[in-house]
Amino acid sequence: MINLFEPVGCTVDPVAGSLSNATGRYQKRFGELDGLYADRPAFDAMRAEWHDRVVYEVSEFRPREDVGDLIFGVTRMSPGKVGDEYFMTRGHIHQQPDRPEIYYGRNGRGLMLMESPEGEVRIVPIDELTVCYVPPFWIHRSVNTGNVDLVMLFCYPADSGQDYEIIARSGGMRSRVVDDGAGGWKTVDNPAWQPRDATTIARLYASRNAGAPA
Repeated sequence: MINLFEPVGCTVDPVAGSLSNATGRYQKRFGELDGLYADRPAFDAMRAEWHDRVVYEVSEFRPREDVGDLIFGVTRMSPGKVGDEYFMTRGHIHQQPDRPEIYYGRNGRGLMLMESPEGEVRIVPIDELTVCYVPPFWIHRSVNTGNVDLVMLFCYPADSGQDYEIIARSGGMRSRVVDDGAGGWKTVDNPAWQPRDATTIARLYASRNAGAPA
């Protein structure tokens, strides 16, 4: 006999960026993002004021991590810049790289910065009521390009997992999102970025459908 999980309803506060009935929450403070931004002197100059301030936080509902289930939640990210580079999340690829994810903008203005294993870059702007689909195999990070909190709902397969180190191993993502000096944003190349080798890329694609029921 299958032990059914009880249905549940969760309320989203699009201003506070919170989720009722969340099973878990975590925060990333400014000091924990050391090494994420290109302008190290600007980061160090902000450290005294920003060290313990929360840059982004996640509230999630994680019923279980079984194949066929879903995890969903809310991300809230403060507005701000380090030098001319907008606040962003660490970013990740899924440990099961063939798992997709969706994001739904509820407040503010931002974008999803995506990178294929080979280094192709794609960007999807996320405004209020915008749904962003992150396909399988894409590394992704969200960026707040606005002046208020960026609040997004997200949902992904429960067995996806996250690999945050894939970005660090390549020296960051290939593109960075910076202020264009005219009230908008632009991308610039990251000179520290290193292409992934053929073995790493093949290993990512070899995971297709891993964990799927036989």
